[in-house]
Amino acid sequence: MNDSYPEGGRRLMWVVKGALAASLLAGLLFPGIPGVAGKGWPERCVGYPISALVVPAIWVLRGRRGRYPYLADALLVVPFVLDLLGNLVNLFDTMEQFDDVLHFVNWTFLVAALVLFVAPAGLARWNLVLMGSGFGALAIVAWEAVEWIIQEMGTTGLQLTYDDTVGDLVLSTAGGVLGALVTASLLARRSADR
Repeated sequence: MNDSYPEGGRRLMWVVKGALAASLLAGLLFPGIPGVAGKGWPERCVGYPISALVVPAIWVLRGRRGRYPYLADALLVVPFVLDLLGNLVNLFDTMEQFDDVLHFVNWTFLVAALVLFVAPAGLARWNLVLMGSGFGALAIVAWEAVEWIIQEMGTTGLQLTYDDTVGDLVLSTAGGVLGALVTASLLARRSADR
């Protein structure tokens, strides 16, 4: 799971990062799309590309030890791509539960990426699950804070409410716990098979 097939992981990483760039560009070229207008697209164009730089930056800062974590890199970017695509095709405004489903799914990917990235440290499965779950919980608090700041800056399309924010906190945290459990379990099974 942690890149036994580096070529497939590399290809997946580039496909996901290409989708991120293409989605951001589409929103810039067509700002009047209902799912794009008023949704803070310029801010997304500044912040979302950072997701594609996190894993490479950490890997370089750690001295490029070990094989590059292509799968973790791809999984970290997937939530940002799904969010952009949901906006581009206006699913947030046309499917009532889309935001809820996406919060759960995105945090599953996000936390799976973290667990894969730190797995080479040799932590026990329960450590990976707790670390991943805690990271997921902190990440959704930070995400909701940034959304609130963007809304306070005058972005009109976010429509944040107390109920929505609390629901996002619960669903994302649950998705993160699932991502940590599944990824840590798959890594433990793979390790036991060796």
